[in-house]
Amino acid sequence: MAIISISVNDKMLEEIDKVQRDLGFSGRSEAIRAGIRMLLEDAKEKDLLSGKVRGVLLLTHEHEVEDFVTKVKHNYLDIIYTQIHNRFKENRCLELFILDGEAERIRELTKEFQRNEAIDHVKLILT
Repeated sequence: MAIISISVNDKMLEEIDKVQRDLGFSGRSEAIRAGIRMLLEDAKEKDLLSGKVRGVLLLTHEHEVEDFVTKVKHNYLDIIYTQIHNRFKENRCLELFILDGEAERIRELTKEFQRNEAIDHVKLILT
């Protein structure tokens, strides 16, 4: 088995340790491998999509990232049917995008948000 090194911030490390304890993983490596397997399976599933699809894209982020979200959003108005923005905690935002369009465009939008470290959570749910 190959050994790799990753860097994570303190908050992420605390969350990994909590998941490890709560789900009964024997160590951090086992918990991280499970997370990687989930990510790979999700990516594979979404890469197989084709044609016109519908779905919901959920984001959470710090309020300061709002300009980035708006900039990205304007590049995908052809597939964004509705957007709901909610400031659910001080300085924390939740974005909900209802999407309708070509699978490739929806994948592109999702990947743009996933690549930005300032976006805390990205979840695409397809119908």
